[in-house]
Amino acid sequence: MRFTGFALAPLMGLVICPAAAQRAVPVTVASAEAPIALTAAQRTAAIADVVRRVTVRYVFPDRMAAITTRLQAGLASGRYDTENPTIFADRVTEDLRGASNDRHMYLRYAPAEYAATLASKAEAKDNAALDALWSRRARRANHGLEEMRILPGNIRYLRITGFQWIDDQTGTAYDAAMRFLRDGDAIIIDLRGNGGGSHAAVRYLLSHFMDPDTLDITFLEAGKAPIQSRTLDNLPAGRIKDKPLYVLIDKQVGSGAEAFAYDVQQFHLGKLIGTTTAGAANNNEFSPVAPGFMLSCSYGRPVHPVSQSNWEGVGVVPDIAVDPDRALDVAQSQALEALAGRTGPDPADRADWAWARSAIEARLQPPTLSAARLRALAGQYGTQRIVWRAGSLYQLRRNGQFARLLPLTADGLFTVEGFDDHFRIRLSDDAMETQWNDEPSATRRLRSGKGGMSRASE
Repeated sequence: MRFTGFALAPLMGLVICPAAAQRAVPVTVASAEAPIALTAAQRTAAIADVVRRVTVRYVFPDRMAAITTRLQAGLASGRYDTENPTIFADRVTEDLRGASNDRHMYLRYAPAEYAATLASKAEAKDNAALDALWSRRARRANHGLEEMRILPGNIRYLRITGFQWIDDQTGTAYDAAMRFLRDGDAIIIDLRGNGGGSHAAVRYLLSHFMDPDTLDITFLEAGKAPIQSRTLDNLPAGRIKDKPLYVLIDKQVGSGAEAFAYDVQQFHLGKLIGTTTAGAANNNEFSPVAPGFMLSCSYGRPVHPVSQSNWEGVGVVPDIAVDPDRALDVAQSQALEALAGRTGPDPADRADWAWARSAIEARLQPPTLSAARLRALAGQYGTQRIVWRAGSLYQLRRNGQFARLLPLTADGLFTVEGFDDHFRIRLSDDAMETQWNDEPSATRRLRSGKGGMSRASE
C-alpha cells in the first residue's frame, strides 16, 4: 500500500486525504509504544524494500543507481548495524538524501502510522485507522493554525506550523483564521519551522489572496497527464486582497510551506522576510516499510505558471534577508511603513500606526542614552517623580512601587515596563509629558527643579 503525495487527490476533485502530504523534514511523533529492537534480518529486509520502492517510483531515474549503491554499501559496511529503529532511520535518511540531493527522500520510524496503513487494504482516504490518527493530530494542533495575535497597529499575525488537512474540519478552522486576518490593517503569516503538509491546505490559504480559478501550479509525473491546481471559487471568509502581506521564512521551511511562500513571491502578493528555505519541491508519497517505518519517496515535480520552474534544490529566496529571529520585527516595521504611506486613512488609525512604529523601531535599533543623561532626567515633575536607580530611570507610582522606563528614542521618549506599551513618558530638562495610546494628546507637567533627589533615587 502506498499513499500519494500532496498534489494528487485534491487536484482531481476527489476526497482530499490527510496522507496526501508533502513534508520536507521528518517529524518525530510521540508514541506510547516502546521502540522495537531491530534484528539484522529486519534491517536487511527494510533496505531491500526501500531499494525496491525507490527503483519503481523515484521521480528521477538517473539518480536511482546512486541511491541503490549508497544504501547497499551502507548495509554491507555495517553503517546500519543498530538495534535502535530511530537511529537506523536517521542513517538511512542521510544516505537517501546524500545520494539524491532530495529532501523529500527519507525514512521515519512511525509505528502508529505503519500499523494504521496495514489496518485496511483501502486507499488512504478510506482508511479509518489513518483517518482517526490524522484527525486527532490535526485537532490538537488546530490544523496547524497554532497562534493568532493582534500586534500593535492592528497588524494581524498568524503562525502556521504545518499544512494539515482533514475533510469537513480543516476548512472551518481556516475560515475562522481568515476572518481574523481580514479585519487587520496588515497581515503577517509566520511559516518559520513549517516543514510542509497538504497541498489542499496550501491551496485553500492561497485562494484567499488571489482571484478565483487562477492556475497556481501544475504537477508532473512520468507517464501521466499533467495535473493543474487552481484557486478556489467558494471561500466562506471571502478574499483578502487589499492588505499589505508579509510572510516569515527560514531554512526549516520546506515543501508545501515553500509552495505558499513561492506563490506569494511569484504572484507578487506580498514580501518574504527571513532566510532562504529548504529547497524541497518534489511531490512525495508515503509507503510502509516493515517492521514499523514510513518511507517518503519523491514521485513527481511541480511547475509554477510564472517561473515555469520550482524551488527544488535552491529554496525560496527572501525579498528581505534578515536573521529569522528578527524577521517578525522587520515585518512589523515594513507593514507600519507601508501603512504610513497610505493616503486618506482615518487620523486615529494613522496615530495608532505611528505609536506602534516608534516601539518597533526601538527594538530594531535600540536607542543609546548615557548614564549621565538618564540621571539628569531624574527629578520631580508636578506630582510625578522620576528616580534614578540601578542604572535605569523609574517612575515612582502612587502605590509606592517603581515602574522602569524603557527608552524608545534618544530624545527622551520612554515606554513603561508592565504597561504593554499603552502608556508612555517623554522627559526633557524642563518638563514631562505622559500619554496613553488612546488619548488624543499628552499631559504636560513642568519640572519642579533639578537636584534634591530623595534617598530612593540615589
